Formats: sequence, structure tokens, C-alpha cells
Amino acid sequence: MKYDYFIRVALTEDLPAHHLCRGDVATVVEQHPGRPGQEPGYTLEVFNAVGDSVDVVTVRESQIEPLTANELLAVRPMAAIA
Repeated sequence: MKYDYFIRVALTEDLPAHHLCRGDVATVVEQHPGRPGQEPGYTLEVFNAVGDSVDVVTVRESQIEPLTANELLAVRPMAAIA
């Protein structure tokens, strides 16, 4: 699935090196086409609950999923995965 710029997505797995958890929401800020035989990638910007940027990460397309109308957003302390 191709994700448009500035769309919000959820992580499908933990990214411990970045202190991010499955389900954390991020915004697509760049698209990276995959080389032959590789999946595309995306650069995401992650914001805290008040809208401050806390990290920028690059992930494979399989590491994100679209948000859906039947999901609720939640908050957690950023140190929870440290």
C-alpha cells in the first residue's frame, strides 16, 4: 500500500532503539522506493501528545499500517519502553 505524505500511520512493531511501541502513531514525511526485490520505505515524524516533534525514523512499509475509524488513540509515557 502506498502512503501519501502527511498521513498518520501506526507502527506494526516495536522500535526499541527509538523508544517507540507497536501502535504508536507517526506522520509520513518522505517516501522511499524499494530497490528491486525490496519493499518501499517511509520516513516518519513522531510527535508527543502536545504536538512536539520527538523523533524522525525510517521504516519499511511492512512496519506501518493505516489508521482506521474503529480505533481509538491512547497515550503512554515516553519512558515506558526505555
